[in-house]
Amino acid sequence: MKPKVVLRAASDYRRETVETAVAEALAPLGGMGAFVRPGQKVLIKPNMLSGKSPDRAVTTHPEVVRAVVRLAREAGGIVSVGDSPGVGSPRQVAARCGILSVIEETGATFAPFSDSIRVRPAGSAFHELEIAQDIVDADVVINLPKLKTHQMMGLTCAVKNLFGAVVGMRKPRIHLQAGADKALFALMLLELAEHIRPALTVVDAITAMEGNGPGSGDPVHVGALLAGDEPLAVDAAAIRLLGVRPAKVWTQRMALESGRPGARFEEIELLGDDPEALRPAAFRAAKDTDIHFGLPSFVREPLRRSLSALPAPDMKLCELCGLCIEHCPPRVMHVEGKKLEIDYARCIGCFCCQELCPRGALVTRQGLLLRLSRYLSG
Repeated sequence: MKPKVVLRAASDYRRETVETAVAEALAPLGGMGAFVRPGQKVLIKPNMLSGKSPDRAVTTHPEVVRAVVRLAREAGGIVSVGDSPGVGSPRQVAARCGILSVIEETGATFAPFSDSIRVRPAGSAFHELEIAQDIVDADVVINLPKLKTHQMMGLTCAVKNLFGAVVGMRKPRIHLQAGADKALFALMLLELAEHIRPALTVVDAITAMEGNGPGSGDPVHVGALLAGDEPLAVDAAAIRLLGVRPAKVWTQRMALESGRPGARFEEIELLGDDPEALRPAAFRAAKDTDIHFGLPSFVREPLRRSLSALPAPDMKLCELCGLCIEHCPPRVMHVEGKKLEIDYARCIGCFCCQELCPRGALVTRQGLLLRLSRYLSG
């Protein structure tokens, strides 16, 4: 049987609009009662990347969190809400993005993801990962991603949002282990999602992010929510909604190459509204960050900078706050003469610096051959 994904229009973040749209999105799936039974411990995992206001489209909107918490509690669930942000303490970030007040107002519990436990996902990417104890202890995990571009993976939605289960500075370690190998990192994300197996995913795509996502892009109105029980299928629907090519989204690309069910849009049953009617007129995808032309490594490596894109500081915006230096997995950034410098020979192109910069002061600079390839293919 094909996995079901529901696409439902939601024009704005007014409480009544969101509550109605979430309920309508879950109805064809059996309602919240199909996922939550009385007495179960429910962990809701939104995107809380950083402490930015909801209008920046960096985090899952508080009203989407509120609607899902309310339905889960009405179904009898014992609800907690948590994530591990990239910058700042979980409680500070939750307060600044408006989610903490929703937790307190709804009677849910805040889960700070302070403790972690080692798990062994099935597969070949990483033999062992450390994820939040709150995730492991939950009877039901509900995944609440924000639909955004992602400079490394192409798009962050259902699968990528679960990387937040990895606590704190363990994330940079994984980036460092994966290095510049996007295929390996994407495979790790797929195996992590398959290990966590969220019961339900509800995507906040009312206002999405385009351009330099996931932290420095621009809000774009889409006016939609997506819901489904299979993260890959939800991502396939989100990709169709935005009109992005699946090969540009590394998690979907690796899922397709490995033959994972639900990765192809044709393999899912899309219910509800027409994605073409909700698709933004000119959605700006993340910039291409590499191209290999099938070249062998001994040729590709010397041409790396021309064949790929790497972060570059915009000193008109940079305030030299040091967050990028602190969170750079390979430690290739430093300040010299009141200027941010990057050792590109060792940069792995993970774009963590761009993702976490509070000023959007790290831009994506494409190499010459990559820009030329984009021009010729466009």
